[in-house]
Amino acid sequence: MTDAPKLFGLPPGVDFPRALLDGLAAHMEDAPPEAMARVELWVNTQRMRRRLHELLAEGSPRLWPRIRLITDLARHPVLADLPPPVPPLRRRLELAQLVAALLDRAPDLAPRSALFDLADSLAALMDEMQAEGVAPQTLHDLDVGNLSAHWARARAFVTLVEEYLGPEMDQNPGAGARQRIAVQRLAAQWRSDPPDHPVIVAGSTGSRGATALFMAAVARLPQGAVVLPGFDFDMPAPVWAGLNDALAAEDHPQYRFRRIMDMLDSGPDAVRPWPAAPAPPSRERNRLVSLALRPAPVTDQWLQEGPALPPLAPATQDLTLVEAPSPRAEASAIALILREAVETGTRAALITPDRMLTRQVTAALDRWGIRPDDSAGLPLPLSPPGRLLRQVAALFGQPLTVGALLALLKHPLAASGGGARGPHLLWTRELELHLRRHGPAFPDGAALRDWAGGGPQDGRADWADWLADTLDGLDRAGTVPLTAHVARHLSLTERLAAGPGGADTGALWTGTAGEQARAACDALMAEAAAGGEMSPADYADLLHSVLQDGEVRDAIAPHPDVMIWGTLEARVQGADLVILAGLNEGSWPAMPAPDPWLNRQMRAQAGLLLPERQIGLAAHDFQQAIAAPRVVLTRAIRDAEAQTVPARWLNRLTNLMAGLPGPGGPDALQAMRDRGQRWLDMAAALDRPDRAVPRAPRPAPCPPVADRPGGLSVTGVERLIRDPYAVYARYILRLRPLDPLEQEADAPLRGTILHKVLEAFLDQPIEPDPAQAQARLMALTDAVLQDHAPWPAARVLWRARMARAAPDFIAGEIARQAQARCLARERDGRVTLPDGFTLSAQADRIDQRGDGGLVVYDYKTGTPPTLKTMELFDKQLLLEACIAERGGFQDIAAAPVDHVAYIGLGNPPKTVMNPLENDLTTQTWDDLVRLVARYGDREQGYTARARVQRREDVTDYDLLSRHGEWDETDAPEPQEVGE
Repeated sequence: MTDAPKLFGLPPGVDFPRALLDGLAAHMEDAPPEAMARVELWVNTQRMRRRLHELLAEGSPRLWPRIRLITDLARHPVLADLPPPVPPLRRRLELAQLVAALLDRAPDLAPRSALFDLADSLAALMDEMQAEGVAPQTLHDLDVGNLSAHWARARAFVTLVEEYLGPEMDQNPGAGARQRIAVQRLAAQWRSDPPDHPVIVAGSTGSRGATALFMAAVARLPQGAVVLPGFDFDMPAPVWAGLNDALAAEDHPQYRFRRIMDMLDSGPDAVRPWPAAPAPPSRERNRLVSLALRPAPVTDQWLQEGPALPPLAPATQDLTLVEAPSPRAEASAIALILREAVETGTRAALITPDRMLTRQVTAALDRWGIRPDDSAGLPLPLSPPGRLLRQVAALFGQPLTVGALLALLKHPLAASGGGARGPHLLWTRELELHLRRHGPAFPDGAALRDWAGGGPQDGRADWADWLADTLDGLDRAGTVPLTAHVARHLSLTERLAAGPGGADTGALWTGTAGEQARAACDALMAEAAAGGEMSPADYADLLHSVLQDGEVRDAIAPHPDVMIWGTLEARVQGADLVILAGLNEGSWPAMPAPDPWLNRQMRAQAGLLLPERQIGLAAHDFQQAIAAPRVVLTRAIRDAEAQTVPARWLNRLTNLMAGLPGPGGPDALQAMRDRGQRWLDMAAALDRPDRAVPRAPRPAPCPPVADRPGGLSVTGVERLIRDPYAVYARYILRLRPLDPLEQEADAPLRGTILHKVLEAFLDQPIEPDPAQAQARLMALTDAVLQDHAPWPAARVLWRARMARAAPDFIAGEIARQAQARCLARERDGRVTLPDGFTLSAQADRIDQRGDGGLVVYDYKTGTPPTLKTMELFDKQLLLEACIAERGGFQDIAAAPVDHVAYIGLGNPPKTVMNPLENDLTTQTWDDLVRLVARYGDREQGYTARARVQRREDVTDYDLLSRHGEWDETDAPEPQEVGE
């Protein structure tokens, strides 16, 4: 061993893997060919190793160095005496059981929904403590001060793990602890017997304690070397000296290098350039970025060193700043930049941690048939087999809704075996139409068989039997052992994928996604015995988290020169054009994940990693990526919710440049923005049509008179007054809105149910005692709600509404029955106008007074209309009075109508009575005759939204009428439609 550590660095912007191999070849130039094969090269990621292999394969034939992963230290032969590590999934399940038991004893510690998150974070904390060499007693010795209450709760979990798993974890440590043990054993071995061949650690920043120890041990070897990526040779020594406080400097991109220097008792002067290292694309830009990223306490150096910078226009001539108004505009601009790169043969890469943005860019590139090479792939839970597995897991312990059922049946893997997919889709369509119109809200096996029995016998009965047998009873699933959950879940999923009569599992486990999903499920089944018992909801959460660990790469060959990288992939790749996108706080850098156990101060005291570590690594990635030959920086000024905050590094860079008029900073910054605005303008122009498309006029179609409706209900007349276009679409075009996918507890259904309650209540005389009458009314309400409202929450709310209205309704009903007797309820009526037009209605209730006069009532669950509104628009009761006076209601003789009234059952209950003064009934009839005659004119159009109650109201036919291209202030344009 030697006391002079060998540290090398490569500056930001250099293609690190290529420069590493070039420097190694230069160093070994005079050595025999076999010497290269003896080189032991340790890299930090599989992606780095893969890139080195690709570069070696591109070169001339030669012997390759041995390239190993630092993470492989956990499986190094020096650990042969230790037992095999416990699979992470088993450890997680064991911890979850312990946490669940603690939450059962003390439910106020944390919500049950956090069970697996707490287990994961506890496992990570224990592993981190071992990897960083922190003894468990350290946590108990912390000075928690005024955080004692929080720490007491957190310590209950930590102590639990120590007591139950402490001895086992000492004997069988996790991956982080094994890596630290391997480093310690290797370092001890090398002190007495150093390797006789070169050992190089390259590409790691040493952000974890075990890795930093390994790098320090290698740097002290006689033939050892450490190559630091993105080392800032432009940062002066005083700034390096200031990176000594983790709490203040952890988020700086070079902080981890300072820590390695401290471990080696050396300074930045000890870091030498790697042999044959190429110059960065722009040294001036690197100096500018280095100054911009100085630690916050020393940004006063901007004023000292900034004016001495060389002119900034040459340094930033290959920098472009895109400040888009929205994420969509940002994605469109990026897509255009990548398209130009394809046309010019430029190797381009989009670097961002924002996966939503990458999906938007991928969708935008599809317009030109460009498929980028996305290194992250598709998360396994979002793949077809992953989605089907999650959908099936969510069924257990829950009532089967129409939406969940149809989502399953329409999944591309459902009934994908045995050639049953075609009939399956046909019957799924028929079942959907039936359930939309007739329900029930929660279909079961009996409902499915009833539907099939009422249709043609074309195989659908067998299909319905298969479906009913497969899905019936899932809501009764309860807490069972994890092994039972997994077996039942996989069996049900495979049966759904096979289809009726299918002998295989269809396409469920085929392809890359299917194979990965099968592997994840097999791993879960293998360790399920350690999971104990859990509820269906806990199992669904566990399954999703297990699938979340996998990703699926697209089998279709992507474009070779258009890449999408995460920040980790970008460290080991090289591109001529780099787009750094999503540069907003919360995205890049992402906010540190909340730690339920230790705050920053406690972590610093214990010697654990700080939350700012991830920010510092992201800052290092940014400093490396912005030094590429050509760089585009993009961000969205607003997202879907509010104004965004620029990433701190971009903010520093723009603020520094704006404050340096001497070197031309403001002009250079404006030039960057101008170059970005060019792409935004192109993206906006791309979305504009080639020619001006005139907006649609406000429609007022004029169909032939013979095609116009020869009759309407009283509610149809109201619709004709308020929105004639709806009458045209409904009765002439015969377009009816599709019933909702799931029956909802909405106002119309509430009205129907409360009508049933009142009808049943009034079938018997009202009790003299109001309390008894109210008790009977509420008992009937409970019975009707139980039969017709399958939603527990809706039943509670609607029952409460009836309970509030009951006293007023009963008191009013006693008064109404004292004045008149009920002739009919829910009675149909019909009259014919002189020109043959038919007016129909169904009256909620008609009473007859002692003088022979009639009273027409309507029950209203909402707010009844005012008298003025009744006169002008809501003419339902007035038109029913017209029908009654002409003897139009079945078995009720013609008689004058004394008054009409809305009996409101809303909150508060309100009755609106219209005395029909000033011969209002005759006036209403005359108005109806004139209205019908007007629409008997061929030139009279059905105007859209003629007199809607509120401009913000949405009607069923707004899309058909292209509302939005016109509004209610536009004059309608009558247009004749075909004979």
